[in-house]
Amino acid sequence: MQIDFHHGVTYVVSRLAGFDHAEAETIAYCAQYVDDATNGGVIKFDNGWSFSRISSAHRLLDYRNFQELANHYVWIPFHFLPGNGGLPAGQSPIGPLNHKLICAPNSYVAQDMVRECIAQRHEAYALHRLGITMHVYADTWAHQGFMGTNDKFNSASKLLDANDNPDRHLMDRLKSFFIGEALPLGHGSVLSNPDKPYLRWGYINGDGDRITRNNPEDFLAAAQHLHMALQRYRLGDADASVPGLLPADADRIAQCFKTFTDANGKVRHQAWMNAIKQGLFSFGPTAVTYVDKGKDSWKFNAIGTEKLLDSEEDVFQFRNEFFNSNWKHFHDALLAHRFYILHELLPVYGICMA
Repeated sequence: MQIDFHHGVTYVVSRLAGFDHAEAETIAYCAQYVDDATNGGVIKFDNGWSFSRISSAHRLLDYRNFQELANHYVWIPFHFLPGNGGLPAGQSPIGPLNHKLICAPNSYVAQDMVRECIAQRHEAYALHRLGITMHVYADTWAHQGFMGTNDKFNSASKLLDANDNPDRHLMDRLKSFFIGEALPLGHGSVLSNPDKPYLRWGYINGDGDRITRNNPEDFLAAAQHLHMALQRYRLGDADASVPGLLPADADRIAQCFKTFTDANGKVRHQAWMNAIKQGLFSFGPTAVTYVDKGKDSWKFNAIGTEKLLDSEEDVFQFRNEFFNSNWKHFHDALLAHRFYILHELLPVYGICMA
């Protein structure tokens, strides 16, 4: 998914779940910042102190990244959560062992991830971890059928458009995208098709199975499940019985998926910001913004830099406000989430990627 869903839709369903404007902004900012936190390493301060942070994405979300450790530390915990074939812990899907890594919508793995996030709602960075969790949870719908490693299973052929005809445009783009005989990472072999909410398309996967995708339906299902997870978080009960979206709000979200059809995710995101500002949804009109880097960004407010990329030589002025900054809380939550996924959750499902 792209910024239109991760920021725009996450804000909408957060408000509809009962969070106030400030809380929903925090959740939605973190959900999108997972895609924008491309810098890792140690931040050095002028008083001799330091802060170590990790990255949750590669620049431009490059599906040609072939570093296996990067795949394990970035793609698997933050973008392609293994689905274990949609089966509960203790069971394995039929086929090769790596089929456990294929992302599946609302898998038992994903539900356990949400459950742990709710259990940790007492932490100072709890809302920030909730936003991160909502990013990964939503991606289980968009990224279903692909895995976050370099694997021939991710290879797609006979790419089809909404009319079940060969998608020549996409196949022509792919010719210049991949290098040599390298295996595709994630959904690289279909580029951004899984991330665009308005598309209906299809392909033959690496196992030779014919796959038909209806993104408007999948994205609406994701919005519904995020909304329910967010309600359960507010109640502090992962098993609480909660209602779905009000029909009017669900219809408006579905209509936005179908009508915001620009290929550029940022353009679609602005359409969502306009819809929110105009009061399209039942929580009423409000202004929402997102600045990932530079002035007015969380990073700027925390360490005072407008640079898009910092280096090991940079030294930043330390202020006591840093301890309670959104940027620090986000990175604390990012580290906690990754450790839980790789070292605690996936081993329960017989998956070792740490």
